[in-house]
Amino acid sequence: MDSNKVAPSKLLTEVQSLAIENAFRSADVEEKGAVETEQVQHIAQQLLGDVLTISEVRAVVDKAEKLGSSTGVLSIQEFKDLIVDLLHTTTTRWGSLQTQLDGYVGFDTVLEQQRKKFLKKGFEFNLMVVGESGLGKSTLVNTLFKSKVSRTSCTNESPRKIPKTVEINTVTHVIEEEGVRLRLSITDTPGFGDQVNNENCWLPIYDQINQQFDNYLKEEMSVHRRKQIPDTRIHCCLYFISPTGHGLKALDVSCMKKLHDVVNIIPVIARADTMTIEERDAFKERIREDIAEAEIKVYPSALLPEDEDVQAANAPIRKHIPLAVVGSDRAITINNKSILGRQTKWGFVEVENPNHCEFSLLRDMLLRTHMQDLKDTTHEEHYENYRRHALSSKNIENDGS
Repeated sequence: MDSNKVAPSKLLTEVQSLAIENAFRSADVEEKGAVETEQVQHIAQQLLGDVLTISEVRAVVDKAEKLGSSTGVLSIQEFKDLIVDLLHTTTTRWGSLQTQLDGYVGFDTVLEQQRKKFLKKGFEFNLMVVGESGLGKSTLVNTLFKSKVSRTSCTNESPRKIPKTVEINTVTHVIEEEGVRLRLSITDTPGFGDQVNNENCWLPIYDQINQQFDNYLKEEMSVHRRKQIPDTRIHCCLYFISPTGHGLKALDVSCMKKLHDVVNIIPVIARADTMTIEERDAFKERIREDIAEAEIKVYPSALLPEDEDVQAANAPIRKHIPLAVVGSDRAITINNKSILGRQTKWGFVEVENPNHCEFSLLRDMLLRTHMQDLKDTTHEEHYENYRRHALSSKNIENDGS
């Protein structure tokens, strides 16, 4: 062996080695004398925090499974070498293991630099709404953004008959709030689920989503690509469920099954004010059972790695999925206060009152807490899967020729 070659684990500092040992201790690794491959993801995230991307976590787990393919375990030394290799290829945050500075340097201003840069170029968010006609999709979108942003609201199109096939219509707006500009695209799917034969009515939607992936990939691989690639990829799909009270229809199951690998699906119960609280809760439970039985992946996915902060943010959302919502773009004055809601014979339904519906939870998730995560998941998970498959297929074609 070359005497000048340093063993990988020696590249760890004493503090980093201690951190790994502490992580091992919390996972009972010391007692076993080895790391089970199933524990690798948990320990790696415990060490490196939430800076690991989905692809990096997958790479670590894949390497661990290869190393421990015969026994299902890694030696402590093998795991340390795995972590060192990750450190060499990844910029990570070590938390309490960070090197102490002797004085002020100034790189803490990088966040402010990024903020100014992002404010200057603005943000993009692309939302798709899928569901049968008459479920209030346009009204809900208008309510979410407190503006006439839906296709039917902002165009001068006269009311039409239901199209004979599923159409894909997209409208784009630039909206601004407190100096933050957002390029918002709303994609509607008129004709979905409205035919006598709805077989394969999901296909135009599926093709539209993949077409945006393909457009982005072509731009990404272009020799003279633009500095900022226009992002038309669908970041979120609101899937509207009819308030029948009987669970998911066969159409709902088949469509979500086809789409869940290419887009983030958030199922919502439309016109939730047509049911009593008891009926709504029972309906939500039936839908959750149907989703679990059909193994439909809805956002936020429980299959992707999460740290404690993300788990805490996602727990209340998963608890309420599917979200029972009511939309209204009309304000009514009650006690000199303007409130968004719907007036019925039985009373007034307040859209933003969590005791009346879960609209505020949906709005907060889409716009205030999870917008960036929806975009990140689209890029790192759905687009990455498409990209990998597309490039692999192209390589196979080239090898065949």
